[in-house]
Amino acid sequence: MKAYRLKPVANSILIALSTSAFLSTQAIAQQAEVIEITGSRIPRSELTATSPVFTISEVQLETDQAITVEDIVKKLPQAATGANSTGATVGDSLGSSTIDLRGLGQNRTLVLVNGSRVVPFSFRNAVDVNSIPAGLIKRVEVLTGGAAAVYGADAVAGVVNFILDDKYEGFEASAGYDAPQGGGETFNFDATMGANIDDGKGNITAYVGYSKREALLANERDFAANFSSTVAGTGGNFTDISSGNTFAFNDSGALTDTPQTTNITPDLYLMQPLERLTANVFFNYAPFDNSVEVYGRAMFTQVRVNGAGSTGQSPVVVNEQITITSDNPYLSNSIRDLLTFNDNGEALVGVEKNLGFGIQETRTVRDTLQFQLGLKGDLTDFIGWDVYAQYGRTDGTAKVYNNGIVSNFQNIANTRNIFGPTDLNDLSTPLIHSNRERVQSVINLNISGDSGDLFELPAGPVGFSVGYEYRDEKGVQTPGTALITGSAYGLGGISAIDASFDTKELYGEVLVPVVRDLPFIKELSVEGAYRHSKYSNVDSANTHKLGLSWALTEDFRLRATRQTAIRSPNLGEFAGPEVALSLALFDPNSASFISRLGGRFDGDPCLDGRGDAAQCERLGAPTAGTPFDTSQAIYTFGGNDMIQPEESTTTSFGLIYTPNVIAGLDITVDYYDIEITDAISQIQPIAALTSCYIDNPVAGNPLCGAVLRDPTTGLISQTLVNDFNLAVLSQSGFDVGVRYALGDLSDNIQDFQISYQGNIVDSQERQNNATVESLDCKGTFGTSCTGDFASIVQADYQHRAWIDFSLDAVDVQLGWRMIGSVDAAIGDSVSIGSQHYIDLAATYKFAEKYEVTFGIDNLLDKQPPIPESGGNFFSTVSDYDVIGRTVGVTFRFRP
Repeated sequence: MKAYRLKPVANSILIALSTSAFLSTQAIAQQAEVIEITGSRIPRSELTATSPVFTISEVQLETDQAITVEDIVKKLPQAATGANSTGATVGDSLGSSTIDLRGLGQNRTLVLVNGSRVVPFSFRNAVDVNSIPAGLIKRVEVLTGGAAAVYGADAVAGVVNFILDDKYEGFEASAGYDAPQGGGETFNFDATMGANIDDGKGNITAYVGYSKREALLANERDFAANFSSTVAGTGGNFTDISSGNTFAFNDSGALTDTPQTTNITPDLYLMQPLERLTANVFFNYAPFDNSVEVYGRAMFTQVRVNGAGSTGQSPVVVNEQITITSDNPYLSNSIRDLLTFNDNGEALVGVEKNLGFGIQETRTVRDTLQFQLGLKGDLTDFIGWDVYAQYGRTDGTAKVYNNGIVSNFQNIANTRNIFGPTDLNDLSTPLIHSNRERVQSVINLNISGDSGDLFELPAGPVGFSVGYEYRDEKGVQTPGTALITGSAYGLGGISAIDASFDTKELYGEVLVPVVRDLPFIKELSVEGAYRHSKYSNVDSANTHKLGLSWALTEDFRLRATRQTAIRSPNLGEFAGPEVALSLALFDPNSASFISRLGGRFDGDPCLDGRGDAAQCERLGAPTAGTPFDTSQAIYTFGGNDMIQPEESTTTSFGLIYTPNVIAGLDITVDYYDIEITDAISQIQPIAALTSCYIDNPVAGNPLCGAVLRDPTTGLISQTLVNDFNLAVLSQSGFDVGVRYALGDLSDNIQDFQISYQGNIVDSQERQNNATVESLDCKGTFGTSCTGDFASIVQADYQHRAWIDFSLDAVDVQLGWRMIGSVDAAIGDSVSIGSQHYIDLAATYKFAEKYEVTFGIDNLLDKQPPIPESGGNFFSTVSDYDVIGRTVGVTFRFRP
């Protein structure tokens, strides 16, 4: 085999060491196989990787019965939740599932398929990983920490590389069914087929899959019953403005003097329903004695998902004053006696009424298509070349149901019966939320190999890789007319985007074997990488990497890296328009408050007495106790065409220990330190007001300008939450992996193995801007510490541990997942204890062709924690399991 054919990078011994906690006994047995590992483009086969890479094997994926990639990610100790199926949050996630390494933000994690980029679905550069076929994944490699010198922008928190089986021989089909205890059932079917062609000169592999996830509603889980989200009843609440008389109608249409409300919680989504269809074709062919190979892939996925878009899920409620005439045919004597008519026979009446459309939902259809075509071949016996072009496109259409075009309620007040739970459904009509098109084009040329043709150092040849990459990003979003003009019920929070940028990059890597086979130096090598990136929308940037791999003995190896990374502003950040929402949506004291948006505003300190009196007077705020209606103020957010790339530095030190004196024991410990400067961030109103009026009440505090006041009344009129290069984010900690294969314990218990993978956060801080102190985010939860609202838990300890063994013909795995305890990021009065989940799985193979896997996730039916405040989903937190005990079975056929 020629040297360049080894590709990036180490043999499976390295995997067994640096990723042992994720490998099964079956995978470890294949230690002689040379495979590619994420983190470098240099061909090599020695145990020399300098960056910690954690791997989930195909066997582990089958044991976990992973139907979606989300099922895989939620069990990674290094990953926060990102957007997920149980986070039906208001915003532009639109039912997606994303990856958020280290909790540093979805947009700071680079997602690859077979080493190349996956087209994003959003303008924040997040990838909907539900577009990746879980049934075709051969393994998952997770590189935590910066990798921009190797892969380009966005790899600030790390890289997740999904390795698909693109050279399959034979046929395989599987069907699976997951059944939680009531609601949220999931069904999956997939088939893979492949064959070699032309006497082994090529291969064609095809995959098709279908999965469906049913909805899980809040009324199907007991813990959600304790949460109440009320709106006005369908009968309506009425106030005669002149006399102050109030009356209402209950759901049965009976007149009452008690205001009526409806608890909408039971009908809200705990898990969003999803339907997915995917089809993929991979091919490779080398017609000329393997000197040149043509390869490519075509991948298509359609996802249909129901959830909450920018309009939320709350039903449509009108709240306004109207004029009722005395000749209104729907006035009963009881109602007439409560109204005050003037000389013109008119009464002014306040109406608060649920129009009865039902819970709003946004239904999204998202098509993801990606093509790749490439050529690779030999320059010499030790050098190879590889060039490919790639085109990816995501098209999404989202529609809002149970909303409608705002009609003048006054126009129907005297011609329709509005008193009681009357039928007004004809006012409801589906509305276009948005049409979204996201396109990514990539051209890459890479030359890699070693110096074997020309020279070798005493410790071996010098490896290298050089290349050029061109990337073009485009995005177009067209909101529905009703949402962009504000003629829908409720604010849409969605605007038009039409933007693009491109980048041209030159990169290079070198691997130098320094010495080998000396006392205390079994092998020592150093590596370096450099990339120059020229962007069309921001300044050019340079990134680099330095690494060291030092094997002291066959048992003990040290590794270290220091590398810089960048994240260029994405389409949403530099070209996103300003969007306005009502500040009342964020105000816990407002009837319009949406609990998922909590933690961003908690009142005006000048009005509730918390603020510095001199500062309040200096900035024109009214006196304490002045009433403030937040529905008259707006919360605006959007992009900024002046922002520049984020920069980060990652340092890591690791050791790998495989003692010969304890057969079967592998230990890895890696320390990492990530600091992100000029991080693109926003100032939430709660932070700006606290800094301006409480913590730093001085003239000239720049955060005071993030909240605007009406020059006449002094009340807050607007909060500015636009993107700026403001923040410094830092995190350091340890990744620990242990595998101990004890072998056969008895004639019946065989292949016994203990595995552990843990993440320990040593320090985590966030400084939103230079005028404020850093916030200690270690072991906290809340939006104040997150890089993305979807992931708000910053646990300082997480692990996954399990034991594997064979019991006669059955392979068994018992796992334990833990999320450490956390305190509220602001204030220490609210805490969430550590959460523990036990998982059990067993696989039985019979008749050589058949395999059945039975598993139970969350075996003890652990319910999610309910903090007193600071949650983002039914007063709980969507990072935790809200589904409960889930029983699954998968049947697999391999003829």
